[in-house]
Amino acid sequence: MQQGTLMRKVKSKSWKKQRYFKLQDDCMTIWYQSKRTGKIESAFSISDVETVREGHQSEVLQSLAEEFPPERCFTIVFYGRRGNLDLIAGSAEEAQCWVQGLRQLIDPRSFPLTSPLVSCTWIRDWFQKADKNKDGRMNFKEVQNLLKMMNVDMNEDHALRLFQAADKSESGSLEGEEFVLFYKALTQREEVLSLFQDFSEDGKKLTLLELVDFLRQEQLEDEGTEELAMELIDKYEPSESARARHVLSADGFLMYLCSPEGSIFNPRHQALWQDMSQPLCHYFISSSHNTYLIEDQIRGQSSIEGYIRALKRGCRCLEVDCWDGPNGEPMVYHGHTFTSKIPFREVVSTLEKYAFKVGYPSLGAGGVLGDSKSQGGEGHHKVSTSLCPTLQELKHKILLKGKKIGRLEDTLNGPGDEAPDVSDDDNGAEAEEERRRAKVSGLSWGLAMSTDPALQKDKESLAQALSDCVIYCKSVSFRGFQEARSHSRPSEISSLAESKARKLIRDAGNEFVRHNACQLTRIYPSGMRTDSSNYNPQEMWNAGCQIVALNFQTAGTEMDLCDGLFSQNGRCGYVLKPPFMRDEETFFNPSDSSSWEGPGPITLTIQVISGQQLPKVANSKDGAIIDPLVRVEIHGVPADQAHQETKYIENNGFNPHWDETLQFQLRVPELALVRFVVEDYDKTSRNDFVGQFTLAFANIKPGYRHIHLLSKDGTSIPPSSLFVHIRITE
Repeated sequence: MQQGTLMRKVKSKSWKKQRYFKLQDDCMTIWYQSKRTGKIESAFSISDVETVREGHQSEVLQSLAEEFPPERCFTIVFYGRRGNLDLIAGSAEEAQCWVQGLRQLIDPRSFPLTSPLVSCTWIRDWFQKADKNKDGRMNFKEVQNLLKMMNVDMNEDHALRLFQAADKSESGSLEGEEFVLFYKALTQREEVLSLFQDFSEDGKKLTLLELVDFLRQEQLEDEGTEELAMELIDKYEPSESARARHVLSADGFLMYLCSPEGSIFNPRHQALWQDMSQPLCHYFISSSHNTYLIEDQIRGQSSIEGYIRALKRGCRCLEVDCWDGPNGEPMVYHGHTFTSKIPFREVVSTLEKYAFKVGYPSLGAGGVLGDSKSQGGEGHHKVSTSLCPTLQELKHKILLKGKKIGRLEDTLNGPGDEAPDVSDDDNGAEAEEERRRAKVSGLSWGLAMSTDPALQKDKESLAQALSDCVIYCKSVSFRGFQEARSHSRPSEISSLAESKARKLIRDAGNEFVRHNACQLTRIYPSGMRTDSSNYNPQEMWNAGCQIVALNFQTAGTEMDLCDGLFSQNGRCGYVLKPPFMRDEETFFNPSDSSSWEGPGPITLTIQVISGQQLPKVANSKDGAIIDPLVRVEIHGVPADQAHQETKYIENNGFNPHWDETLQFQLRVPELALVRFVVEDYDKTSRNDFVGQFTLAFANIKPGYRHIHLLSKDGTSIPPSSLFVHIRITE
């Protein structure tokens, strides 16, 4: 239809409005307008869309399942905190047209970051923003407005020279290819061209041998370098004739440096690269707190979106707080608060769809349910008879964390007569926290879940069937390290509030590390964090705590560290702890690493060279241009904690140049995370956040590298990046 496709926009079971939806000619923007008034209500960019889900995959569409078939329903999911858009098409064919079309447009494999098509899209996007009168041309005044939009404060004479050089028709305006010429002149990377010419004899191309020299000397590639050079030429050289001659042009060189192979993140570590055959307690496990909440802890909304977002982010330990609901149906919500409620069956259905995208187990509280569809005793024949199974053995399992009658041996070998252990995990508020929880954790490489009875406290209230589901994550109270050494089993887990964990680290750091070498420990936020804020997870990882539960809905440094640690190893949600944290006789103490006899300090040297197309600060004034600076933070053991920053560059967010060198000494690099932060300097108030990127030190690739920045919500913001030179020496 000329005016677009007529579909129902749905906000609730009773709120269903018909709207016209249309993809604009630029294939980058979708607007929708009211059928009744014809007024355009809103528009969004394809770049804002994270994914498209078919069928009844939201609470709203599930509530309409009897009224509208799943073939006509779909949900558009946006990055960050923007709410989803639930739609009902007029027919299954129309729904498929939109679903498949949107998926094609948002698929990064269709338009990789280094693709010329992406550059063309950005160029077209900037042109349309700056062409105020929509005549398909751009005069010099519009060019000046464009520069402000692009975060550039350029001398007017220089801008005019670029404009006139691109105006080949001498018409006083730019159109089509002329604007492309202007854009390319504007985005010329002098620092990359200078590096290119350092290794190019004629300054125009890199021969195969010259590229090999660059890869060996600067990028420290020491294996299969000639083969790698050939691959890079074939992959990134845009000229067919240059590829045939096995040479790399300056454009191809830049495309390589902006590619995954030119990223600071070692591409080999993005895939599954660690040993997955160790016991569960030997891994850090991506874990969430009150997963169902997407807002605060008191009045916030409960939603299956919390589970979907956490699982897609690589989370393997989820929480499901179950309470009696109407007509005997269990409901999930934060007990004794005003949070909204969701049916337990919807949570289980969501876990079935999303828990095993990566294959390893999901954790929460307790036993193993067999494969992703098995429950209770039916799955037990698939469970290892070992008291300490490996992660590989638990693959595609769901583990339940909870109270248990008897011991694991009784479950594996037959019922026993031991009295149920339903003692509190701790005292006071911590005990109450654990009593009323039902946690679901998953190992996709397993998924884990907790199943502590929420309201019943006496010993007879623990059902045998529920107890039998609890196998490898039996909840036990923590009564000290000596008690744990004497009586604890590898199949048991203790939960500690953040304050108690800090005290143990401070008073008995080495004992805590030894304890976590053979025992699972879960840390959860203080009950005072009603705003869903987070504690620092790094200090808990420093002690070897595996399950460090965070509020995934709250953006900030803490979630940046979590995403940074678990962005490796195929994003499976499991990261193998360093060898000295898997040794029950280790002498390592995170509070006193000066006495740690490790391999010796390592020096990390970072030359911050330049930035490219940094985004504007949210809600900034029209025409405002940022004054960017770069801060590099080291998060690790207390002795390694440090940060340094560059000077700020006035009025240039488009292509700022710093050329500053920062240096750090790392005593325990195995535990270090490195966070790059770009801020807009403000001399009268706190600096504003612009972008960040965090990764484990072990995943850093030395050499000339690009750092592709992420937003506060952890989503990519192409083409914003930093260009750095990294050196690591002992």
